[in-house]
Amino acid sequence: MALSCRGVWSGASLILFYGKRPVGVKASLCTPRLDYTKSRHYSPSQARHGIGRSILKWTNEKYERFLQRRFPRFYVLYQTFMRGFRLLFQDGKKVRRIIACMLNEKTEYQNLHYRDMEKIRQVRRDLIKAIPLVILSIPPFANYVVFILMYLYPRQLLIRHFWTPQQLVEFQGVYHAQRAQHHWAIVKGLESISTSVQDSRLKSRLMELCSKVRSGVHPVVSDVHAVRTLFSGPPLGIKRIYADQMRHLCPLLFLTPRLPGFWIGRRLNSHALELMQLDRAIVRLGVHQLNDAELREACYVRGLNPDHLSPGQCREWLTQWLQFSTHLKESETSLYLHCMVLLTVNYPKHPGHWPQKEVDDFSS
Repeated sequence: MALSCRGVWSGASLILFYGKRPVGVKASLCTPRLDYTKSRHYSPSQARHGIGRSILKWTNEKYERFLQRRFPRFYVLYQTFMRGFRLLFQDGKKVRRIIACMLNEKTEYQNLHYRDMEKIRQVRRDLIKAIPLVILSIPPFANYVVFILMYLYPRQLLIRHFWTPQQLVEFQGVYHAQRAQHHWAIVKGLESISTSVQDSRLKSRLMELCSKVRSGVHPVVSDVHAVRTLFSGPPLGIKRIYADQMRHLCPLLFLTPRLPGFWIGRRLNSHALELMQLDRAIVRLGVHQLNDAELREACYVRGLNPDHLSPGQCREWLTQWLQFSTHLKESETSLYLHCMVLLTVNYPKHPGHWPQKEVDDFSS
């Protein structure tokens, strides 16, 4: 049924003016019309409320135009914060809806749609990061100090909703550089642990795998699966691995290593299991269903820096990663974590592309 534009605007103007739909205005897809037999007079307080909302909206628009004209740099910051609050509110509503559907339909977390699982994971991490800032804002007048700190240290204090697109790319690059500092230590730790492997065949395969990574060769999935049994028990299982090796694995998932060893092992195991569940959800959805932004985020979370990769390369790597991860058992989370280095550090590089300083440090 076609809509009458005149009727739509007349009904919309009443809604905007009074702040709610008047009695007698039909809320349907057909042309809004007034039922004068059911209409009533509005009190002066209701009319003042509608006028007040209109004045507030007009004042905000004037204020934004003033900032944009006189203080363009502050206006960008202001717009970023306002957009961040809107996005955070939208994400909160979406997560609440997802959890409500889970409870109503008695759905397990691992059976959710990939995008729903990823949204819950991201919002949970964002809230954990925002809690200290909220606590600092509680004392009187402390919010002004917090605002200055947020302006000076956006990467450390703000969550991704309040970053500009340029900051998002820059900060992700910084975080990846921080975890890349531990790549060589992780590979060197594998070589050191391999000396305690009793099975000569598994020992030689692990040494060969480490040698490939050292020489700049990107290993294939079969190279990793050939040594998977070493990562479900001693000496490389998540409950048997050395504390120093676990602390080098923490930055891969952006976790702090400044915790007791048993606590670090539990956190690494739980985060790896969550990513494995997300991998299975991607397989159910299909890699081809992910858009470019989702592809890049999926690669970044699993240890690959997608800054200089095309969407086709991201899709190729993620497909290879899913071939590896979907065959793992829950007891093989240690292998999953180590492959965030083994299967990412040389992609799509070729032999000879490693920085000489890192090679010298590794050799020493």
